[in-house]
Formats: sequence, structure tokens, C-alpha cells
Amino acid sequence: MFRDMKKRLGLVLALLGIPGTVPVLACTVCRSRQPAPLRDITHGAGPSGMGDYIIIVGAVVVVVAALVFSIWYLVRPGERNPDHIKNIVLRVSHDGGKG
Repeated sequence: MFRDMKKRLGLVLALLGIPGTVPVLACTVCRSRQPAPLRDITHGAGPSGMGDYIIIVGAVVVVVAALVFSIWYLVRPGERNPDHIKNIVLRVSHDGGKG
């Protein structure tokens, strides 16, 4: 059931044109070499040992942390200094160019 759901999701995403979704349809040789949780997700042999899984988990942690911090500092930058360059831009746009 789960395998059929992955194939259907892959086909829908591929039809929508979202890049990176075509590897969901792995070939039979690649499918036989992959561990069960990663089957039909990508081409190739997949992770070959515990070290590969540690690298993958580490990369996921770094990407998620970067995403969280980028959203956090976009929403709440925390810069309150009145001499900051952003305030020059804001004053010009609100004062009609008087700076």
C-alpha cells in the first residue's frame, strides 16, 4: 500500500512539473539494491552504512536549522539601532525623499 502511494505521489508531482520528483520511479536494479525505507525514492545503491545515515541526518539538521533561522530573522530581525542603514531607506520612503 505504501509503495503504491509513493508511486502515485511521484506521478502527480512529476505531472505538476516539480523538479526532483522523477527519481521516485527508480529502476528495478536500483530498487533491489536499496534498503527498505528508501526503496523507490532514488537511483543508486543508497546509504551503505551507519556513517552514511549520520551524514544524511547531519545534513537534514543543518538545512532545517538554516531554514528556521532564515525565517526567524526575516520576520524579527531585531535591529533597533536608529543609525542602521535600513532606517535611512525607511525615512526616505516615508519623508518623501528628505532623508
